[in-house]
Amino acid sequence: MLTLPDYPWDTLAPYRKLAAEHPDGVVDLSIGTPVDPTPEVIQEALRAASDAHGYPGTHGTPELREAIAQWYARRRRTTDLQPQDILPTIGSKELVAWLPLFLGLKPGDIMVRPLVAYPTYDIGALLVGAESIAADSLEDLTAEQRSRVKLVWTNSPGNPTGKVMDVAALRALVDDARSLGAVVAADECYAELGWGDWEEHVPGILEPEVSGGDLTNLLSVYSLSKQSNLAGYRASFVAGAPNLMPALINSRKHTGMIMPYPVQEALRVAIADDAHVQAQKDLYRARREALKPALEAFGFDVHFSNAGLYLWCTAGKDSWTSIQDLAELGIIAGPGVFYGEAGEGFVRVSLTASDERIASAVSRLTKRN
Repeated sequence: MLTLPDYPWDTLAPYRKLAAEHPDGVVDLSIGTPVDPTPEVIQEALRAASDAHGYPGTHGTPELREAIAQWYARRRRTTDLQPQDILPTIGSKELVAWLPLFLGLKPGDIMVRPLVAYPTYDIGALLVGAESIAADSLEDLTAEQRSRVKLVWTNSPGNPTGKVMDVAALRALVDDARSLGAVVAADECYAELGWGDWEEHVPGILEPEVSGGDLTNLLSVYSLSKQSNLAGYRASFVAGAPNLMPALINSRKHTGMIMPYPVQEALRVAIADDAHVQAQKDLYRARREALKPALEAFGFDVHFSNAGLYLWCTAGKDSWTSIQDLAELGIIAGPGVFYGEAGEGFVRVSLTASDERIASAVSRLTKRN
């Protein structure tokens, strides 16, 4: 029997109960699930493809892969990506969890993930018996550990921190990982949601300035859950690494990990339409501009949060005390400790609530003071 850690979000149950007692109801800012409608252009594409009586292709339709390649050229400054080096996935979380298996990691191998990170990276290592090390730089590892590194995850913009790695930092990590013969997989799911200095562009792993024009052993993982409100569609993809992609496709064929054809069509239409992405970003911008100063007025310091859908905050207390303080206002946030030991003392506050619920949270946070 496979034994995995308890799902961390279940431990929020008593705080959810406390928050539910608030007379104006709960404001749930704990999980980054979209609340706005899926754009009509995408819904229509799904409906139009609903007569899907045959098995879909694991590799995705040529039209889908071409649309994604054009998106990388248009939005991610990557013009040398070939459509055959793109693979649709059933959401990005399953790819994160199963990639160590598909890459052949085994006991004794090391997977490196960011110091503060989404817990599924560790689950991927656990599934294959590999060792997971939390580090933001491979220079933090010993020589013995470096000799066993097979996979390095980057997450920029980061979940939960919203931290962005610039071109120089990405290039340094890629060069170091390549010196070890390791694969670099970049979780880039929030790349269209940059703020401030990153408004126009967040650097990506496949860009020539980072890759040196060579995509060998470099994988970009992307999801439309956030930018297109497609969390329920499970519409994502992985791209790059021409040396690895044929084996990834073959493994997924054998295991039946196939994106349904109607979702492939919805993804194709969504990735080609930039207008709805900008409209959704503007909604999140307004919520961010309302919520951030309210949290600061309540006593939180916001760290990083340069991109993405979260505000990474600390009030100088342990994570659970801050969760208690917010629950007393009927607000649910995510404890920083869910994201590793380095997250202690922080909470993650999501922007994924309706305008009305965000306004209610702002009112509660500011009235308290």
